[in-house]
Formats: sequence, C-alpha cells, structure tokens
Amino acid sequence: MLSERAERQLPYAVDALFDLAADFEQYPDYLPGWRSARIDRRAGEWLEAEQCVGFGPLEVRFRTAATLRRPQFIEVTSDDPQFERFRLLWTFSAVQAPLCRVVLSVDLELHAHLLQHVIEDIAPGSAQAVLEAFAERARAMLPAQRVT
Repeated sequence: MLSERAERQLPYAVDALFDLAADFEQYPDYLPGWRSARIDRRAGEWLEAEQCVGFGPLEVRFRTAATLRRPQFIEVTSDDPQFERFRLLWTFSAVQAPLCRVVLSVDLELHAHLLQHVIEDIAPGSAQAVLEAFAERARAMLPAQRVT
C-alpha cells in the first residue's frame, strides 16, 4: 500500500487554502499526474467526481466522493472497483495568523498487485510533490494574502 503524508505551513488564510484545494476541476492545471477532474454531483458538503491520474503511459480513471468540511478538512475516498483502498485527506489549521498548516495524507492500494507495484515505484514522494505544487498554486492565486 502507498501511504504518505506531507505537511507545510503556508502564509495564507485557512479559508482561502481550503477553497483552493476544494476546486477539484483545476487540479489538472497544476497538480503532478492529474490529467482530468470533473465534478458530476454536488450537495452541501459532499461531491462526486470523475478523475484521471497518469504517469507516463500509465493512466488510472476513477470515481471519487468527497466530504468538504469547510475550513477544516477535505476527505476524498473511492469505492471504485480497482481500489482496495483509496483515501486522500487534506487538513487545514491556523497556526498563527495568517499562517496555515496544510497536511496531505494519501493511502492508496489497488486490487491489481502488479499495477500497485508500478505505482509505488514511480510515485514515491507524490504527497510531497502534490503539496509543493499546491503551495506554488497558492502563491500564484493568493498573492494579496502573502506575508512579506
């Protein structure tokens, strides 16, 4: 199973960072490996999306459900048949205004063991890479909230 955790403190408001992470459909514009993301249904703090992640010629399409508890966390899960386990958790907490601690936890296990080994070989550090790309996106999208 691929299980990773990455953490960063970013100089932005908790609400702003939560909103940036909750904008799933923009993931392909800046997150490594994301090829597509489309929200199909939304109801209150819940949404359902179809996503595609790829590394080189390898591509995995899947459906996800997300609980968005603004501004504390976003939990993304999937009951797609190709996964034994899929959980992606973003958490946001104020450290000292305007600093925000962002934690990204990823737990991923595929039913296809060969594909699981391939992903584990090509994706180590993926949580850190996603969080770094997220921080870059925050710098580009939220400049007025930066601490100088």
